[in-house]
Amino acid sequence: MPRTYSISELAREMEVTTRTIRFYEEQGLLVPQRRGQERIYSVRDGVTLKLILRGKRIGFSLAECKELIGMYDPAGGNHKQLSRLLEKIVARRQQLEQQMVDIQHMQLELNTAEQRCQAALRLSA
Repeated sequence: MPRTYSISELAREMEVTTRTIRFYEEQGLLVPQRRGQERIYSVRDGVTLKLILRGKRIGFSLAECKELIGMYDPAGGNHKQLSRLLEKIVARRQQLEQQMVDIQHMQLELNTAEQRCQAALRLSA
């Protein structure tokens, strides 16, 4: 019999709250089996949750995570899914590089403003 998890077991294993799991369920990303009121999560649900969490850590939106997870095709070798993931990784990296440039420019502006303030304070003293 394949391994299953209760919501609390899955939350503990993935180090998230049960509320987080319920949220992803509401978004249609996780679809556990039901036994009365009890949610029963499969190993596949655990893998899906792990992919969602990894995607969120690298800055993907939930919609992007859902798109990538939805492309999973174990029979098809996942070529389309992996190609799309690579496109998203490249785009995310470019976005981060632009943000680093923007931060460096902002730091230069802050340095200039700070120097002007210090100079003005010295002149007024």
